[in-house]
Amino acid sequence: MSVAERISVERGETVGDTVGYKIRLESKGGKNSSIMFCTNGVLLRVLIGRVTNISKRQRAADDVIMGITHIIVDEIHERDRFSDFMLAILRDLLPMYPHLHLVLMSATIDAERFSQYFNGCPVIQVPGHTYPVKTFYLEDVLSILQSVGDNHLNPETNGLGLDSVLTDDYKSSMDEAISIALVSDEFDPLIELISIEQNPEIFNYQHSETGVTPLMVFARKGQLGDVCMLLSFGVDCSARDHDGKSALDWAQQENQVEAYEVIKKHMDCSPAKLPEENELLKKYLATINPEHIDTVLIERLLRKICTDSNEGAILVFLPGWEDINQTRERLLASSFRDSSKFLVLSLHSMIPSSEQKKVFKRAPAGVRKIILSTNIAETAVTIDDVVFVIDSGRMKEKSYDPYNNVSTLHTSWVSRANARQREGRAGRCQPGTCYHLYSRFRAASLPEFQIPEIKRMPIEELCLQVKLLDPNSKIADFLKKTLDPPVTETVKNAITVLQDLGALTQNEQLTDLGEKLGSLPVHPSTSKMLLFGILMNCLDPALTLACAADYRDPFFLPMAPDERKRAAAAKVELASLYGGYSDQLAVVAAFDCWTCAKVNGQEALFCSKYFVASNTMNMLSSMRKQLHSELTQRGFLPADTSACSLNAKVPGIISAVLVAGAYPMVGRLLPPRKNARRAVLETASGAKVRLHPHSSNFNLSFNKSSGNPLMVFDEITRGDGGMYVKNCSVVGSYPLLLLATEIAVAPPDDVSDEDDEGSSGDEAGKSTLGQQKEEIMSSPDNTVSVVVDRWLRFDATALDVAQIYCLRERLASAILFKVKHPQDVLPPALGATMYAIACILSYDGLPGNLATKHGSGQSSTDASGSAEGRKVGFILPGGFLMSLLSEVPPNAPHHQKSSNHPGGGSGHIRSSRAPAGRFNQSQQHPGRNSSGPGSSASQSFKRQRDAAR
Repeated sequence: MSVAERISVERGETVGDTVGYKIRLESKGGKNSSIMFCTNGVLLRVLIGRVTNISKRQRAADDVIMGITHIIVDEIHERDRFSDFMLAILRDLLPMYPHLHLVLMSATIDAERFSQYFNGCPVIQVPGHTYPVKTFYLEDVLSILQSVGDNHLNPETNGLGLDSVLTDDYKSSMDEAISIALVSDEFDPLIELISIEQNPEIFNYQHSETGVTPLMVFARKGQLGDVCMLLSFGVDCSARDHDGKSALDWAQQENQVEAYEVIKKHMDCSPAKLPEENELLKKYLATINPEHIDTVLIERLLRKICTDSNEGAILVFLPGWEDINQTRERLLASSFRDSSKFLVLSLHSMIPSSEQKKVFKRAPAGVRKIILSTNIAETAVTIDDVVFVIDSGRMKEKSYDPYNNVSTLHTSWVSRANARQREGRAGRCQPGTCYHLYSRFRAASLPEFQIPEIKRMPIEELCLQVKLLDPNSKIADFLKKTLDPPVTETVKNAITVLQDLGALTQNEQLTDLGEKLGSLPVHPSTSKMLLFGILMNCLDPALTLACAADYRDPFFLPMAPDERKRAAAAKVELASLYGGYSDQLAVVAAFDCWTCAKVNGQEALFCSKYFVASNTMNMLSSMRKQLHSELTQRGFLPADTSACSLNAKVPGIISAVLVAGAYPMVGRLLPPRKNARRAVLETASGAKVRLHPHSSNFNLSFNKSSGNPLMVFDEITRGDGGMYVKNCSVVGSYPLLLLATEIAVAPPDDVSDEDDEGSSGDEAGKSTLGQQKEEIMSSPDNTVSVVVDRWLRFDATALDVAQIYCLRERLASAILFKVKHPQDVLPPALGATMYAIACILSYDGLPGNLATKHGSGQSSTDASGSAEGRKVGFILPGGFLMSLLSEVPPNAPHHQKSSNHPGGGSGHIRSSRAPAGRFNQSQQHPGRNSSGPGSSASQSFKRQRDAAR
């Protein structure tokens, strides 16, 4: 977007004319634009759309590819899953389109590998234009900090009385000698200049334009004797040119085997330049865990930089928000808190945009700017006054464990490509200095590139796109054509998710539903949620949830500790507008309130009071419009959509829409262990995962009256502290009963247990037991157990269960009808069923005679009557929020005004989904004991499944 805007300005026009852009749910420009900037995912959909459209028309008369002459893919080294999949498609398409040119670009690309992938395509090397960067490693840093009186940046000021031999004339001569040696293989001028002055400044000299050193020249040309000479002088082997290549890289690239082996052996045998540096490093590593961020070392280094230099911003790369916060607090507790001398800023995706913009402004004269950032500053932004970079060498990396089917977010070491990008931040606009807080030995052992995203992320979207591209192909076979195919287990898990959604049949055939789910620019689960939201007349919340899942939630993290508590309470208060106990519904409420506040001219007040980022809200608003347009174009929405959100303010229906998008991510909150301060969730696989402290529901399990509520969540993440769930919502049983993949019926546990005790080992007794079970299940008024996905058990009458089965079948039929005939009105029978489902869901919780079986033993009257149960995860909305929504007419269906409905009406402040008591044993059976999650009766219905199934 910013690139398109910049180029439009340079061309003297507005964005959208000849230069446009298109991201996932936002676009500007169209058929008249000769240049379109887009994401990899958008281009992928264009390519797949071309194939599916041609297959339907049997001819490419209006083939979109025919209108494209060049496809330029930048930053290809980042290897996201869409780019790898896209390259596999383009490789097959290029022979069919001789006019099409493909250009892959990157400053740190593995050029030879990509060239081989495209059958030996040419490689063009374009010299970089970055400024030289002086590089230090951990052993250097320790030595620098030990030398208190020396200026490590300007050695001539250390009182040694030595003038630099590198005069302007000498530099010009060195530049010329290096260029002649590279072009004409004439080495004598360079050797002569080095021999005259055997000085580190000379033999470590870097060409002023390319950054090439004498060692790189000799390594590239295979001058083994000259290489050995420089090594004997103590040349710096770690130096890199402006393209990020070292002498070792040059030797390897030019296939100079002997030179490569000599340099590598020298580097392996010389982990530190001097014995004292090696000793310092050993002592440091003996006391400090290199896996942790040493904030003390960072503070000392910052102080040294500020002492030895007068100006230049300092950029510090840290893994995540906690490390940024700890470092910031340490600096502000020292002399760096003096705002007249220092300006300490944070750069993180979750802080307010107003704070982020501060990093781009130059500090006042005499004030040193210090920026604490994640890897967002590697490539996404350029801060032109940065002269010094401190690289912790660590980053937060999201991965996927296909064998346990959980996401992982942990701190890992950067790759060499990341390290080069970080170095380059110091030399972007002027010569700079980079301090790597890891040893040379660690630097040599870093992987060249990050693991490609296709091998470390779930790939449901890609698998569905494969079937859209070629319905007859096997997904695993097609993905083998990618540059780095995903793990087999990852593909299997993705296919299982798509089958559970109804997008694929058991033999991997694309269904009508799957074709529609794949046509929308969101995850397949999100697409199904949108369809369900349309059927339930609950479109607006579905759009908000879909866009927030694809982008991010709008809440920012305040810097002050007391404000962080207020921000957490504000989020709970927002969620309470729609029932409370939900991280996701807080986003829905925030968007609705922001929309009203914007109309009333109170946007700034609302965003400040509830810690909402207005720029994120504007982006979500734009994305919602784009997604709304996509649904309209595909016929899912009528021209007048006013009736599509009649139930957009009904908490129970909004909750059901959320379940439709989150399923099968379902869990049950367990009671806390004695003296434990961890909220634990049990998943379908039996795994125990904790709730993240930032979740609005974190304190829920410590409330004795809460029972064991059911929850849906977005994903399970394995972090440095174990497995956890960050965003979750308490839900009732009805949405699960209607939307689950599988439900089964069985006799209640008490009947089964009592009869088992009296007839064990007796064949006649077993026969009698079978007859009793049949009688119990066949009688409409008798109680039976409903088992959802073979692990969640509910009590209900046989008649109620039969009605649930009927509603499930009708709901599936309605979805299928909407898929096949998106513009048609539902038949009367299906329409009546959807209305009935909406009425049931509006009760927003468990029905009167359905309850989850658990082990708390608390009665529902005690729990539901407990005011304490509503203090956790629910805060009565204040007058400001209520005033924002006061002019919005209640859209709840009239059936919600039932005398049986707790609280009656459709008010916005009722705690309609209070977890306390809703998940306990049904009061219709006061004499029964709950089996508990660990009982044998309950576990006999439980299957071992992956956490995401």
